[in-house]
Parts: sequence; structure tokens; C-alpha cells
Amino acid sequence: MTAPPISPTPVIDGTPATVQTLRERLDAQCSAFASAAPDYRRRIAALNALRDGLLARKEDLVAAVSADFGGRSGDETLLLELFPLLDQIRHAKRHLRSWMRPKVVGSTWFLLPSRAYVVHQPLGVVGVIGAWNYQILLTLGPLVDALAAGNHVMLKPSGVTPRSAAVIASIIAERFAAGYVTVVTGGPDVAAEFAALPFDHLIFTGSTRVGQLVMRAALTSILAGKLYNAGQTCVAPDYLLVPEEHVEQVEALARATVAKLYPSLVANPDYTRIVTARHYDRLTAAVEEARARGARVTVINPANETIDPAGKVFPPTLVVGAPDDTTLMREEVFGPVLPIVSYRSLSAAIGYVNARPRPLALYYFDDDQRRIDMVVASTTSGGVCINDTVLQLGQHNLPFGGVGPSGMGHYHGYDGFERFSKKKGVMHQSRFSMGGIFRPPYGPRSRALLERMLKLAGR
Repeated sequence: MTAPPISPTPVIDGTPATVQTLRERLDAQCSAFASAAPDYRRRIAALNALRDGLLARKEDLVAAVSADFGGRSGDETLLLELFPLLDQIRHAKRHLRSWMRPKVVGSTWFLLPSRAYVVHQPLGVVGVIGAWNYQILLTLGPLVDALAAGNHVMLKPSGVTPRSAAVIASIIAERFAAGYVTVVTGGPDVAAEFAALPFDHLIFTGSTRVGQLVMRAALTSILAGKLYNAGQTCVAPDYLLVPEEHVEQVEALARATVAKLYPSLVANPDYTRIVTARHYDRLTAAVEEARARGARVTVINPANETIDPAGKVFPPTLVVGAPDDTTLMREEVFGPVLPIVSYRSLSAAIGYVNARPRPLALYYFDDDQRRIDMVVASTTSGGVCINDTVLQLGQHNLPFGGVGPSGMGHYHGYDGFERFSKKKGVMHQSRFSMGGIFRPPYGPRSRALLERMLKLAGR
């Protein structure tokens, strides 16, 4: 399967993009939404259209992603992008009718016997800026939530991976009217103009720093999560916290575990390449900086292959003892480099995590519920996964999102539906109510009743 050609200029459904054309497309979507916001049937039809488009172009998407990376495991693309995306669509379709029902809430006591409920209305036109590391999932996952919530959507896939962006644009153009869902492709300049548009809501998947607490027996899960997509995953483990007496043992076990997962690297289609030479150079420089500052660096190359940087194969690399002010420890790694940090006590490990920017995900491996509860209660993160890594993204009933520097807001499942909806409060007053006491003219009777209410409220 050949990859689609790269568009030489930014386009909107085949038309070169400018600030003016971006705004015109937004205005068209706003007008289309204002004329008829999607009802339940139209939302289901849109989700079905997206599902059918993904299934029809599955092989094209896999080939395009691999071409963008210069070699990426097709099985990983199916497992980590297409499967969870299709299952997200299935989940939304299954629950959408119940999500859309008004939610009854308790009425305030002094307004009884009125009824109160919340209805979810679509926000309008939502902008989505995707990310190159999981172009399909991180561009189209928010689209699923936005469509379920009844919005119109403009998508901007990452320009770093243009072939997969082109396939996404083609799928959307084939399945949706431009006034409902449209795609803009292009580089950073277009992304900046896109982000500046006055959307009713804009979602952008950016980078984060991720913290983990690990135990020795969890290395397979940790390294599998770390090496999916060669570490180019926003929720991949960014560093390991290891009891200081087990550091050398963990290093040895890590070498053996990587050899089982990836017996070879260069000749292995399961091992993904680094997306661009610039990112490869960034990783190389970060490792060399740590080495120069006294860190111990272990490169894991199970088949002892010749690693040519031009091929963009970056071997799994352990870095022990990198100073906190090095690039590896200050910035998100986003590659198959795993710093190891030692600690003496669990409370010290928790303190280390809490002294750093709040992570998008925190992983803890233990069977002791008391310690698990302590870690969950004592740390702040976008989410927590106990005894596994990365796969928490498949839990559609859990929100996904960051906190502080790791991001704002949540989506996935009902939380995505709610994120892209306006919660409108509705009160339905009874024909017989106490509302009259809140209107003039006031007299002794209303004053006495008000005094009684103040006493009740002041308890």
C-alpha cells in the first residue's frame, strides 16, 4: 500500500488555506449549526459515517502512519489507534440516548414544589488540533465526543505527519458535508491561525510530563507502555522511581525484558521509528547531556545491530542518575529513553512526584491497598492506573485529561459528551408555589415567613 502524497501547501478540502478561507469555513459551519443543530438521529448517523470511513480506509491509514514515521508497526496502529477509536464510537452510540436525556436534580427547599433538571446542549462549532504521535486517535477521538454532543467540527491534524493527515482529510471529505465536519491541513503557521479562530470550544492535545512509581515485578508492563510507538506517547512512562537497593537489578531485568519484546530493532517492523530527524537529534542531545553530567547510560540493542541515525531507529536507553536540571528530567522525553530515579522511602517518592509539575498519568504497582490508597490520595495527576500503563485510555467510562501543566479539561465517553455540551439548567415552577413571597407589596405575613426562612437557612 503506497502512502498518499504530501500536499505542498496547506489546504481546506483541497483548497489552499488562508486566514480568510479559514474564517469563511468557520462562518459556514456556524451558519449550518444555527440552522439546525444535530438531533439524536443525525448524531448517530455521523458516528456511523465516521466508523464506516475508518473501516473502509483502514489499510490506507496504517500505511500513511508508517510512512510518516519512516517505519511504524502496523499492528501498533491497529491496537493503539484504530481499535480504541472504533470502540469509542461504539460506546458513544450505545449510551448517547441516555446521555441526552434531561438529568433531574433536587430542587432547592424553599422553591418546592418546583422541579429542576439539566439538559445538555451542543456548544456550536468545535475546533480540534491533533497531535502527530497518535494522529488518528488524537485527532478523531475528540471528534467522536464532539459529534455525540451535537456539535459541528473543524479538524486540524498535525503537519508533522502529513500523510496520515491527508488520509484523515480524505475520509472526512468523503463522509461529511463541509458545513458539518471539515479538515484543514498544514504546518505550524496554519495551526496558529486555526487556534486563533473564535471557536465555541477548542481542544488541543499537547505535551506533558508524566510521573510513575514502579516496582520490580512491573517491568514488562512499564517497558511495553514505554516502548509503544517508540515512547512517542503522551501517557508513556517518563521516568521510573525505583527503591535505591533495586536499581541495578531493575537495569538487568530491563535489558532482558526489552530483548523479549524486541529481539531486534532495525530489522523489526514492530519497533517504531522516531518521527523526524529533528526529534531524533533532540533525544540524542538529551542523552548525551545527561551522560556528560555524570549519569550512567545503558543502550539496549538486543541483536547488536548497527544503528544508523538516518534510519531513525533509536534504541531503548536507560539513564540512571540524571541531574534534575538536565533536559531529560525537565522536559517530556517523548522517546524510548527511560530515566531511573532512586528513592529510599515511599513518602520520599511521593514527595518527588509532588515537587514536579502535575503529570497527565501516574502509574503505581502494588498489591497493598493501604499503600495504593495513600499514593492515590497524596498525589495529583490527570489520571491514575494501578498495576499497568497506558491501557487506561481504553476505559470509556473514565475521564481522560490533565491537570495544571499537563492539560485542562477532560474527554472520553460521557465526560467527552459533557465537555462539548452546554449544561443548561431548567426550572419548572409548580402552579402552586411560595414564589409570591418574593414579590411586592411586602407585608407582615411575608416578613414573618421570611424571618422563618432565615432561621432555617442559618442553622
